Amino acid sequence: MKTVKVVAAVICDSIREKKSIFATARGYGEFKGQWEFPGGKIEAGETHQQALVREIQEELDTKITVGDLIGTIEYDYPTFHLSMECFWCEVVDGELKLLEAEDARWLSKDTLYSVKWLPADITLIEKIEQQMK
Repeated sequence: MKTVKVVAAVICDSIREKKSIFATARGYGEFKGQWEFPGGKIEAGETHQQALVREIQEELDTKITVGDLIGTIEYDYPTFHLSMECFWCEVVDGELKLLEAEDARWLSKDTLYSVKWLPADITLIEKIEQQMK
């Protein structure tokens, strides 16, 4: 089975406080309408952090700073294995603009389960919840 390596940004209101996180709904493909953390594939020669900065600039027209690694998700979808490194991130410049996603929400600790997460992304929610205030 093919392995797809990606990075994901768990964008929060403040890396120190973590009162809310930013989630997006996929605007295309098999999982259209389901919720995920923005990010994407790592290009040759990029670090995980560089890939995240580039992906968020492309998807949300925003500059971020990348914080600590939250965890790595290993998940088997029917046609591929996903290996996703997830990092805490914070906006440092710009407004979050949806260039690819069809919707977005800021979720508090109390509303983390109010959206239909993608199967891989939901596996990280409990860990995020524990680190939020």
